[in-house]
Amino acid sequence: MLTISQAFVVLIIFLLIVNFFKLQKACKQFPPGPAPLPLLGNMVHLNFQFHRDLLMELAKTHGNIYTLWFGWTPVIILNGYQAVKDGMTTHPEDVSGRMLAPFFRALAKGKGIMLASGRSWKQQRRFGIMTLRRMGMGKKCLEHRVQEEASHLVEFFMNLKGRPVDPSFPLFHSISNVICALVFGYHFSDEDKTFQELISATENLFRFAGSFVHQLYDLLPWLMSRLPGPHKKALSSYHVLSNFARKEVRRHVERGMSDEPQDFIDFYLAEMEKPKDGAKPKYDEDNLVYVINDLFLGGSETSSTTLYWGLLYMVVNPDIQEKVQKELDAVLGPSQLIFYEDRKKLPYTNAVVHEIQRFSNIVFVGMPRVCVRDTTLLGFPVKKGTIIMPNIASVLYDPGQWETPRQFNPGHFLDKEGNFIPREAFLPFSAGHRVCLGEHLARTELFIFFANLLRAFTFQLPEGVTRINTEPIFGGTLQPHPYRICAMPH
Repeated sequence: MLTISQAFVVLIIFLLIVNFFKLQKACKQFPPGPAPLPLLGNMVHLNFQFHRDLLMELAKTHGNIYTLWFGWTPVIILNGYQAVKDGMTTHPEDVSGRMLAPFFRALAKGKGIMLASGRSWKQQRRFGIMTLRRMGMGKKCLEHRVQEEASHLVEFFMNLKGRPVDPSFPLFHSISNVICALVFGYHFSDEDKTFQELISATENLFRFAGSFVHQLYDLLPWLMSRLPGPHKKALSSYHVLSNFARKEVRRHVERGMSDEPQDFIDFYLAEMEKPKDGAKPKYDEDNLVYVINDLFLGGSETSSTTLYWGLLYMVVNPDIQEKVQKELDAVLGPSQLIFYEDRKKLPYTNAVVHEIQRFSNIVFVGMPRVCVRDTTLLGFPVKKGTIIMPNIASVLYDPGQWETPRQFNPGHFLDKEGNFIPREAFLPFSAGHRVCLGEHLARTELFIFFANLLRAFTFQLPEGVTRINTEPIFGGTLQPHPYRICAMPH
């Protein structure tokens, strides 16, 4: 006779074997990939982390469309330019859903733009695009806001008089103030405690995203939601952002509506007041709060991190920095305002900005998509509800598209005569219906900020420092290791 403990072990082994064979049968319905294990899926193959290079290595064995299993959940990975482009743009509507993984569901409840799907997502996104355009997206009035923040940043570095500084906070402060002016109608000062709380909350969220505990939460949400850990800190950080957004909405309501909306919240509140015919209105305070969070997170962290990488690359490549400065000096006057349109006269500077985005590759894996109906993906039949993940890193490092994909090389965006050339495989903002809402704003910010900084300063390592770490720290975005530089007046 078996003891109770022995019987329990036999039962566990039996269930694992049954689970294994069920998985093998389920695998036949998806593109091929590494064989999943019971309970863990392919987490072992990934060393329990979602690493861009591991995803590209797996593609060498399994092809540019393959399946990974996270527990019982299959995820189709698209690798390389052609697979990502075809997968995201051949039937863009079919793959426009957003995966509501347990952690993201706990954050935004499927509302807002970034983590929403279906009719609500379409409404919020369409309203967001239209409102940003009405507020000056692509026009000189918005560029003046960017120029104003860029001049504050130049002044900050000037006041340091060449003393070493970690530029992370001032970059984040200046970039996020652009979106703050658009959404809230005002700027934050450096010393503002509320702003520092928002920055801390943002850093916590991006640090947690993509971590092992994040993946564990999505595998075991019922258990993790009842345990302490970094996931609790990340959730409370999102609540900090939401509470601030709610206070701002209330402040706008109490102030009353003006004839001319002044910021994004004013436009949204005006939309909420409009009579709705028939269908349940999707313009409500909850959606507004989560849209504000999306705009703040998406409009601050990504652009400031890209610039943080950009200054690092200029220190590591002083010859490239010098070429940018020579071009800026030759084309622009010392006090001339820099507009996004000037990029056409500054091909080398424009190429360097693009190469910073390509090489830093801060959002290395695109946000997961979900099939909203049965469809075909690169010849494979895919059922409604299937999760699709475009590996953006594999596009920006595709050896079939870039001459030296693993080197920082502005020549990727220049022809033999030195003219700027756009590249189809330049997809840092993703592709298809889920392409980044603020792409034009981000491009404008990166060019104007970078050109202003390089025109005013030469960036170099502090005295006595000879080496700097250029390897990324993995999280929600790829961050550089903290570093200090000196901004010497140019």
